[in-house]
Amino acid sequence: MKKLLFTTLALLGALLSSARQQPADLIISSVKVIDVKTGSVTPDQSIIVRHDTIIGVVSNRHAKKFTARQTYNGSGKYAMPGLWDMHMHFGGGDTLAAENERFLSLYLAHGITTIRDCAADISHLVLRWRDEINNGALQGPTIFTSGPKLEGYKSVWLGDLEIGTITELHQALDSLKKLQVDFVKITDNTIKPELYLEAVKAARKRGFAISGHVPYSLTLQQVSEAGLSAVEHLSYVWKAGVKDEAALSRSIAAGAIKGRDINRYILEHFDTAAALKAYRFMAQHGTAVTPTLSLGHILAYFDQDNHQNDPYLKYIGKGLQRTYEMRIKHVLQDDSAAIAWRKLIYEKSSSILPLLQKAGVRIMAGTDAGYLNSFTYPGIGLHRELALMVKYGLTPLQALQASVINSPAYLHKTNYGAIAPGKKADILLLNANPLEDITNTQRINAVVVKGKLINQEGIEEMLK
Repeated sequence: MKKLLFTTLALLGALLSSARQQPADLIISSVKVIDVKTGSVTPDQSIIVRHDTIIGVVSNRHAKKFTARQTYNGSGKYAMPGLWDMHMHFGGGDTLAAENERFLSLYLAHGITTIRDCAADISHLVLRWRDEINNGALQGPTIFTSGPKLEGYKSVWLGDLEIGTITELHQALDSLKKLQVDFVKITDNTIKPELYLEAVKAARKRGFAISGHVPYSLTLQQVSEAGLSAVEHLSYVWKAGVKDEAALSRSIAAGAIKGRDINRYILEHFDTAAALKAYRFMAQHGTAVTPTLSLGHILAYFDQDNHQNDPYLKYIGKGLQRTYEMRIKHVLQDDSAAIAWRKLIYEKSSSILPLLQKAGVRIMAGTDAGYLNSFTYPGIGLHRELALMVKYGLTPLQALQASVINSPAYLHKTNYGAIAPGKKADILLLNANPLEDITNTQRINAVVVKGKLINQEGIEEMLK
């Protein structure tokens, strides 16, 4: 009788305990959680996910308070937020739509759960993919896109919104608003400098984040004061490190300095104190930078590796590979002196990365991958970008912050950037600690995107 009573009470206790358990969809147990803000690592944690959101990060013994449809043993693994590639491009026209759509799987298979499309000539498709991913109809990384970018008349780029007047500027911004783009991109090929500044101010007034190339006839101070949210590519920021950038900009505007002589001037007049002053001004005005070290490195050192035998090419469609040819033909024309020059410029401009970090500039990790940009690959390219950031002066922690903290901050997305309750359940599980070696970001065990876990088998299936 006593034994029966004990069994009954035990069953009743178990039922009551079960009734008190909070429901979840996924529990990742026994994992080491990386705090990308501080660099601390907390072992023996369980990450609790409901729908697309983390609802708890608790010690393993407290995980019994939750019950889930799916559990995953993270023993020996490191958990961090999913990576962001803050500068990539879809493009090449509708005939390459299927090849572009394959990027989505490549990104997820490499732990990149969010991407920022910095202008495309297939914006109608990108916007559709963005919305289908957001509503669960399509699997892929979260997409933030600028839609077509703003440029001047007869730009070299395809699919731009070409403007030459204030009226056309506002018409263009109206159209971007109707498209519900996530930010505005402005480049410097043919746009008038004064209209460029007006475009930044007008887009800022409408509440847009703005990123862009910077006309060399303008200074970094001018575009920061106008409200530019982010400079794309390091070369424009390197120029700001000369002793008197305003004088250089005036000479460029007057045509007194052009072509290779601009970089020669920067080499001769770059000054660390002046650079730090300019970069602190940039930081104070909230202007970030996406260095995009990858493409420059590939092109600068093309004589040492022409990438024709890259195994990763099997993932890139033949049509997209043909868009690489323009840049390849250009670098193949260089003689030994030109090759030495492009390497020198790349090394000098990349060396400013620690100065930007010291000045407090928000640095974001982006690759320039995708359409047109030779051998800068969607997916693996972001891992190579992080490694280059470390090579040129950032710590592994700072490189990770550039991807998963600084990137969402640019877009004012507060529900990303940490493995914590209330944050999006975009999670990267690694077999080794990336704080010890940044290349460990490539040692992927599993990926969680919008609360859905993709294990090794799923990753391999994507890569097929």
